[in-house]
Amino acid sequence: MSESRVLAVLAHPDDETFRCGGTLALLARRSVRVQVLTATRGEAGSCGDPPLCTPGELPALREQELRCACAALGIKPPRLLDYHDGALVGVDEDEAVERVLKVIRELRPQVLITWPPDGLSGHPDHVAVSHWTEQAFHRAVDLGSDTPVALYHLAVPHSVAQALGLAQLHAIPDEDVTLSVDVMDVWAQKLAAIRCHRTQLGESPILAAPEARQRLFLGREHFRRVEARQGRDFLMALHPE
Repeated sequence: MSESRVLAVLAHPDDETFRCGGTLALLARRSVRVQVLTATRGEAGSCGDPPLCTPGELPALREQELRCACAALGIKPPRLLDYHDGALVGVDEDEAVERVLKVIRELRPQVLITWPPDGLSGHPDHVAVSHWTEQAFHRAVDLGSDTPVALYHLAVPHSVAQALGLAQLHAIPDEDVTLSVDVMDVWAQKLAAIRCHRTQLGESPILAAPEARQRLFLGREHFRRVEARQGRDFLMALHPE
């Protein structure tokens, strides 16, 4: 059997950890080759409070934080497209799709993970990356047995959003969630990866919430499968019997 491979295509450092880091860590434990492709170095984010760097130093520091998080999750070092944070809507779409497709052709993942079309939070960078990844999935039809077989969107079910009062998120009906992954077995790894993103810790209110609320939001990760081709979708093996 050929090696199982997954590629998560995301916009900013820390995207990989908060919404799907536990799932990526669990897959890596199962000997899946897990790689993250990040579109920016997150230079529009926070320098921390108190600041840990100057604005000019932030891109390099956030790349270091991303690499730290990937190591904590036990996955491969990240790839970066090096686009400007906050400016992805202005990127030439065909160029961006081809760059994502180039990575797919090199790594040959069977499963792709990305943001939903609304970006989950409405962030324009998330929306752009979602579109690029979907287009790349559709174009990657000439890789023979290595053609990607499934495309998943990150998701938050209505029940979780309502329980936590997350009205700002574009949640989906619970019944539209294809896969919910309990990541408590890798909870320590996920928290370690979160702590790698030192500059952004103050930007995530959930980290100051009681542990029960943290576990509700971060201890189970949700996905919606939006595209599927014939082939082995190993991500579904994480679905409980």
